[in-house]
This record gives sequence, C-alpha cells and structure tokens, in this order.
Amino acid sequence: MDPAADIPVWAREEAFPPAPLGYGWQDRRNRRHACSDLAELVRAVAEDRASRVDLVWTPDSDHLVVPEEVPALLDALGRVRRQWARDDAAEGLRRMRWFGLLALLAAGWAWWHGGVLAVRHSGTLGVVLMVGLIFGFIPWYQARKRLRAIAGWNADLMASRVPEMRFESWLGRQRAPVTYGLIGLMLLVGAAQLSFQSTGWPQAALEESLYAAGEWWRLLTAPWLHGHPIHWVLNAGALLYLGRRVEVMARWPHLLMVFFMAVIFGGMATLHGGKPSIGASGGIMGLLGFLLVFETLHAGLVPVSARRRLLGGLALTAVIGALAYEYIDNWAHAGGLLGGLAYAAIVFPRSASPHRPASTKTDVVVGACCGLILLGSAVLAFLKLVPG
Repeated sequence: MDPAADIPVWAREEAFPPAPLGYGWQDRRNRRHACSDLAELVRAVAEDRASRVDLVWTPDSDHLVVPEEVPALLDALGRVRRQWARDDAAEGLRRMRWFGLLALLAAGWAWWHGGVLAVRHSGTLGVVLMVGLIFGFIPWYQARKRLRAIAGWNADLMASRVPEMRFESWLGRQRAPVTYGLIGLMLLVGAAQLSFQSTGWPQAALEESLYAAGEWWRLLTAPWLHGHPIHWVLNAGALLYLGRRVEVMARWPHLLMVFFMAVIFGGMATLHGGKPSIGASGGIMGLLGFLLVFETLHAGLVPVSARRRLLGGLALTAVIGALAYEYIDNWAHAGGLLGGLAYAAIVFPRSASPHRPASTKTDVVVGACCGLILLGSAVLAFLKLVPG
C-alpha cells in the first residue's frame, strides 16, 4: 500500500511541483529563480524583505518544499521573519495613530453637534474605529505576537510550523473557479451600484415592509449589494479565502449550497432584527461556520493551527460587530453562521480519514441548482439597479 495514501494531500511530497536540479526558489507568481549553491539560496531567504519566497528546492528533495523544511535555511528564516514582524508592528502602530486622530476628530464633531449621546451613536466614529481595528490594531497585535514567538526561536519551533505552512501554500495554489465566479457576481452588481445608485438604499435591498408585501426576492438580491467600496473589499477578501477553502476541501457543490443556505438564514435573521440590510456577510459567515464544524469533524484534513485561524476570524468579526453595530448587520452574521454550522453538522459525519470527501451525484445536482439561483438573483439585483 502506498504510504502517501494515509496522509492529507497537502502533506504528500507530490503536493508541490517536481524540483529542478541544484538549488533555487519559487515566488508567489510561480516564477523560479535558480541559485548557484546553498549559500546563495540562504542569502535569498535572508534578504527576502518582501515575502517573495514561497517554495524552495535543493538536491535533497525531488519536489519543491516550503523553506521551513530545509534545516540550513532555519537561521535565515528566523532573522528575516523577526524583521518582518518589526516592520509590520511599526506600520500598524503608525496606522493606529492616524486612525486614533480621526476617531478623536469624529468624536469631537459628534459631541459638538449633539453631546455625549451623539458620540455614543455616531456611525462615523464606529466606522473609523472598525477600519482602524482591521488595518491598524490587528496587524500591530499580530506582529507583536509573532515577535514574542520568534523571541523563543529555535529549530524545533520552526519545524513545528511546517504542516501549517505546507497547508497554506498548497491551498493558495489550488484552483477555485466557483469562488471566483461568486466574487465576479459581486463585482458585477457593485459596478452597477457605483454607476447607477447615487443616493438612498439600493432598489434590491432587503427591507421588512417590502418583503412582507410580497417582494420575497429581496432575500436573494440584497447579499449582492454593498454599502461602500470598503464593505465590498472586505467581503470579497473574506469570500476569496473562505470560499477557496470550502471549494477545495469540501468540493464546489457544498460551497454553493452552504452559501445559499447561509444567505437565506442570514436574511431571515435580518428581518427579525427589523433593519434594512445589504451585503454578503451572512453567506460569508455561513462559510466560516461550515468550516469550523467540517474541519473539526475531519480533523485529519488540516493542521490544528490552520483551524485556529478560523476561530480568530470569528472573534474578529464579533469585535467589529460590537464596534460598528450601527452599520454592521449582526443579525445577518448570526443567522448565516448558524446556517453554516447546522449544514456541516447535519450533512457530514465525523471521519478520521485524511482524504477529502468526494461529491455525489445528488451533491452535484443540488449544488448546480443553488448556483443557478444565485446567478439569477445577482442578475436580478443588477437589473433592479439599472435605470429604466
């Protein structure tokens, strides 16, 4: 029996391309850079301030590997990643100062026009704090955390990161056409919003009174709309990572079924909350909830450290929802999350197998139907925004 059959696909030697002769490294655009000897490869890693080195090769391996798998590179990796962490911490601190100044200005403006109560309910202040958290505090905190870990650096610590680094590098190389298709639909409707929707709520937003009056289709069109380009970018980035992970690990039919189900759950929860709603956050939170359960039930598929990143994403979403509750649809987040959790718990049994589950004919048919519904709803949202 092939020993590789008992380990996940990302941990197998053939998970990465065959290695050329000699030494060298491959960047994140799959361009290869040959090195004359090991010393040149070590220098390339040590001078990698832009995080270009993705995979490397040496005569000791028939396939490309992550740098952490080459003992001779561990010292250089420790030095360069310590410098990355310092640079990221400094940049995060600089951003926090700017966003802190903007928050003080927003709070002062609100207080001047309405007192303490206006400060408490200031949407502008909430947005500034939310963006500052995402682009300032979180990068700074993660950089400081990395610095603390690197302070106790040793070869064993670096080697322990090999499974996580192999998984993330392998995942980033996998094709995810359905995920890109969903992002493309978001882009299509977003372009219509920028071109035709200058003021007010979009014509396809989810509003309780209109839904109750028979416009049920708003439950499916609202997720394709977004309130601001930053809103779109954040959701597109989350969908790219989570969607690819679901599509690769659980197969594309489940990506479409989970997203569709979470959109419905998130929309129904929003109606309970009583506020108009737009955005794909419900569907995205459904993907996050699905992965949390799916990867727990299939623990052999992913390294434990990779699952911790999902929990970190859930915690971050909760903090953002608390800071910008005037703008964030927490009802949609909660409903979509529960939908994804329930789907994974009901559909997938616990398995110790390191192999990704295969799609059944039923999965393909139902997934395709969900995909057609999502496509139709995005087209409808686009048409509702176009004048005439």
